[in-house]
Amino acid sequence: MPREISREEAWSLLAAWVQSPGLRRHCLAVEAAMRAHARRYGHDEELWGVTGLLHDADWERFPDMDTGHPRLIMEELRSLGAPEEMVRAIGSHATYLDISRDSPLEKTLFAVDELSGFLLACAYVRPEGIRGLTPKSVKKKLKQPSFAAAVNRDEVRGGAEELGVEFDEHVRFVVAALEEQAAELGLDGGAANGDSAAAHAGEAGGACGPPAAAGREPPS
Repeated sequence: MPREISREEAWSLLAAWVQSPGLRRHCLAVEAAMRAHARRYGHDEELWGVTGLLHDADWERFPDMDTGHPRLIMEELRSLGAPEEMVRAIGSHATYLDISRDSPLEKTLFAVDELSGFLLACAYVRPEGIRGLTPKSVKKKLKQPSFAAAVNRDEVRGGAEELGVEFDEHVRFVVAALEEQAAELGLDGGAANGDSAAAHAGEAGGACGPPAAAGREPPS
């Protein structure tokens, strides 16, 4: 029988599998965006949040797209009895697995993954951090191929299309979700070197975000 994977259990798993502060931060950012969407549309916030938190949990250990990520975290979650909808959503965010995105959970994870990584990069080159970041500024950065170069621009925009929302609205919503966790995510401005953040955000698409401070506890 499927069982709920608690937030505490999910964080323990992520901490065991992921040592990179940047990748942990990306996962926390995606979790924040997923929880915000769940609250807005009346979905299961714990299911959505944990799905976001664990979506890239195997990337650091198993980055090979042919045999690794996200297959290993999917296998692990199935062995733990996680809901199949969580496992399938994590699989569907990797476009190369050709798993269709049919449910709101699947579409939302795909929509916020690459965008969250890009917004983290944007925040890290602004003195104000995430605060006051506008869709206009984000779109300007998207047009700069050298900025967060590995972030897939087609997926950033395609995610909003799959959700059926205007791109500007989508950006505003995810920015607001990250703003709520700005202190925990180190997005208040001046916390990291902008060039380093821009270089590392989206290093493997959504699987990598900007560097985080060592020892930071996850937001509750």
